Amino acid sequence: QVQLVESGGGLVQPGGSLRLSCAASGRSISINPMGWYRQAPGKERDLVAGIGSGGNTNYAASVKGRFTISRDNAKNTVYLQMNSLKPEDTAVYYCNVVIQGAAGLRYDYWGQGTQVTVSS
Repeated sequence: QVQLVESGGGLVQPGGSLRLSCAASGRSISINPMGWYRQAPGKERDLVAGIGSGGNTNYAASVKGRFTISRDNAKNTVYLQMNSLKPEDTAVYYCNVVIQGAAGLRYDYWGQGTQVTVSS
């Protein structure tokens, strides 16, 4: 139904920046909530940032003020700008979209994940 492809991860020094991209194909995601999640070793996957169809955003407390989520509906793409990166930001980052189906069913689609490593 929809395919999500993440890119932009890599190795960066503490205090550095990265910009992650999530490109959607197969379906327009302009009306759907989107989110960036991350999963570090030994931890559960949790929400980093979310964005609604109207551009409203929310962030995990640990990244507030450092990360910015945005979307470009014309490009069917969601971004995560990550600044002032810390070693504890090291994780696999995943893009997510929620699509409402028939009978109130909710479908979650995930990208393959992109590795972000913050280390000197």
